[in-house]
Amino acid sequence: MTNHYVAINYIQCNEDFRDRFEQMFATRAHAIDTMPGFVNMHVLRPEKAGDAYLIVSYWETEQSFKDWMKSPAFTAGHQRGFAELAKAKEEGRPAPMSSDFKIYRIISE
Repeated sequence: MTNHYVAINYIQCNEDFRDRFEQMFATRAHAIDTMPGFVNMHVLRPEKAGDAYLIVSYWETEQSFKDWMKSPAFTAGHQRGFAELAKAKEEGRPAPMSSDFKIYRIISE
């Protein structure tokens, strides 16, 4: 089995931020694509308003994922999202999105 670990980022977006969020992914930097141990990624749009987007990334090892999270490429790849959060905070608005990472081990394919 090649893909041992899956990291899922559950992203909640305010309804008025969904189009911007999707646009950011459509024009993403692809910084993750060259990371050692990275296999593939899927971005899943929820069917029901209020449900989270799922960013599902596949990794050869858990350490590969952890290395990505600490890398300059991670910061570069998320720069626009971080800027959106900072802008909302500066303007005294609630964050337009929130993120929650969870890691899973593949036990069956």
